[in-house]
Amino acid sequence: MSTGNQRRAYGETLVELGRKDKNIVVLEADLGKSTMSYMFQQEFPERYFEMGIAEQNMASFAAGLALAGKTAFINSFAVFASGRTFDQIRQSICIGKLNVKIIGSSCGLSDFGDGATHQAVEDIAIMRAIPNMTVIAPADAIETKKAVEAAAAYKGPVYIRLNRNDMPDLFPENHEFEIGKPVLLKDGTDITVFAHGIMVSKALEAADMLKAEGISLRVVNVSTLKPLDEAAIKGYATGMKGVITAEEHSVIGGLAEITAFILRGSGLPLEAVAIQDRFGQSAHSYDELLAYYGLTSAAIANAARRLTGKG
Repeated sequence: MSTGNQRRAYGETLVELGRKDKNIVVLEADLGKSTMSYMFQQEFPERYFEMGIAEQNMASFAAGLALAGKTAFINSFAVFASGRTFDQIRQSICIGKLNVKIIGSSCGLSDFGDGATHQAVEDIAIMRAIPNMTVIAPADAIETKKAVEAAAAYKGPVYIRLNRNDMPDLFPENHEFEIGKPVLLKDGTDITVFAHGIMVSKALEAADMLKAEGISLRVVNVSTLKPLDEAAIKGYATGMKGVITAEEHSVIGGLAEITAFILRGSGLPLEAVAIQDRFGQSAHSYDELLAYYGLTSAAIANAARRLTGKG
């Protein structure tokens, strides 16, 4: 299977959008070569604002640009983009529904070398809680491109979380992305797995693993965490023996809680493969951290075995 990089796809798409729309501006907080926003700087230096390590000021400045008719993309690591700028995003951007796109790079545990201070395990919960915010977590580089294009066309605040590392390509180049719409990637008859980000590929791996055991997984990519088509989620869960949610995020405030709320009263058992209310830590590799926190295809497979009475 081929791989792609979400950060590079983002940078390339930003340049493409900049060529089409002169109102797109980009702001960076001293991490341009990591977030890949530097690609836009090289092409359009007059529309690129290096704000330094001053994320709050960056968000406020972006709000002003949006009030002047610009579409502003602000960039930092997800932990800083969602946490350090919370007040400015809430007060200056979201209350007024301003056209600012917040790009949280190196999300989850993907910045494996820098430890808890640089690993965003709660960003979806933070951003989802703010009224007027749209929250997107693409599953691969191709969907990242489509999501960034959709965010640019959407009028209002959008938060997109992006992985630092290469990821398997899951979608065709002609994939049509729609904000709020979950996408069925693999059908099955026993268990539905709802996943986002890197965990979508893990869910597909688990489905292949379980096929020989006679357990059939339906894998659904839930790349939009807000707003979310609740009827579609209910439809994908109907008739199943149980549901699994899989996410590189805290079990609190993420896809597990969203799904449990949507399916309340259904009687369907639910297993959550997620980070269990803990901070991240440094490691030698990304895979080492995913394994330590139980974010693996094996963990999804084990949850499916439990739900089907075979574990």
